[in-house]
Amino acid sequence: MTRRSTIVERFRVRFKADPHVYRAPGRVNLIGEHTDYNDGFAMPAAIEFYCWVAVGAREDRKLNIYSEEFSAAAGTDLDSASHEPSKTWSDYPVGVALQLEQAGFKLRGANLLIESEVPMGAGLSSSAAIEVATALALADQSGWAPDRVQLAQLCQKAENEFVGARVGIMDQFVSLHGQEDHALMLDCRALSFESLLIPDSVKLVISNTMVKHELASSEYNRRRADCEEAVRRLAGVLPEIRALRDVSLEQLEQHRNVLSEVIYKRALHIVTENARVLDSAEALRSGDITRFGMRMAESHRSLRDLYEVSCRELDLMVDLAYQQKGVYGARMTGGGFGGATINLVDARYAGEFKEKMAKAYQKETGLVPQIYICKPAEGAGPFPISDL
Repeated sequence: MTRRSTIVERFRVRFKADPHVYRAPGRVNLIGEHTDYNDGFAMPAAIEFYCWVAVGAREDRKLNIYSEEFSAAAGTDLDSASHEPSKTWSDYPVGVALQLEQAGFKLRGANLLIESEVPMGAGLSSSAAIEVATALALADQSGWAPDRVQLAQLCQKAENEFVGARVGIMDQFVSLHGQEDHALMLDCRALSFESLLIPDSVKLVISNTMVKHELASSEYNRRRADCEEAVRRLAGVLPEIRALRDVSLEQLEQHRNVLSEVIYKRALHIVTENARVLDSAEALRSGDITRFGMRMAESHRSLRDLYEVSCRELDLMVDLAYQQKGVYGARMTGGGFGGATINLVDARYAGEFKEKMAKAYQKETGLVPQIYICKPAEGAGPFPISDL
């Protein structure tokens, strides 16, 4: 019996009923880091690591939630007058339920069993996978079918307002809209995307550093505040702008004097990163993987030196990657301060890359990394029990 099929058995044992099952993938971001909350461009891909939610209806309006990862139960009453975050894993599913309710989707009570394959703390968006799988499960079993763009926005809002992480829309969006063998060139303002084929000649290789520094969450929110401050100051001389997405490199340099050095560096990363995403999309369209890899290298340098969200372990992973055969590009992926790197590797050398990277990183740090050879996957949806 596979791990996936046992979620049904565990649900039956715990809740004495048959469930429906939903799943939502994590994601890796190929390029376009910290651009989503600046109304910019990003290029994520869903990956074949899923959060699974088994759900069954209740007669009352209570949510009874059990996490396999944490071996812990949680719950809430949707009819309660107030809901306070618990600052634990349960804030993600509970926050999603509350946002669905506030948006007018009256929910039935439910029993939920949650199990995730998405590595936590690796920058692969385990939180968005939980949110999206929960949202689909609760909406469908309550008789609702929200638009997928709206669902992504509600999941993002849950993480912003209930969990307290000021994330952009990218993670939830690609978890819902991912396409097999394709990355999405996502316009985070218009919430539109173009599907871009990742050729079979290359593999996406994710290298988890196995570290997550404590300042990650606070510094993420601080970077967003820095970007908002840049917009506020630049709007005094560029009144037409709404976000850093609207600022050209020429305009930024022309009005650099209204920004502090730190705020200028943050803005410079966003402005140039948006340009890199657009050029990377053109590189994929034309099949120029070498050019795509060059943009990845530039992205990592910018994240390290301008946005200052890298760390020793991430930089080491990137440096080691460029010592291996068949590497087109390598960069940190995710919010930063630990987590993972994304590597674009010639498919012929992917296995060798994985083996040599693991040995080299362990030799340097004493840590055993998790390295995954991936391909872009389908987005979230129901999963027939018969296929488990």
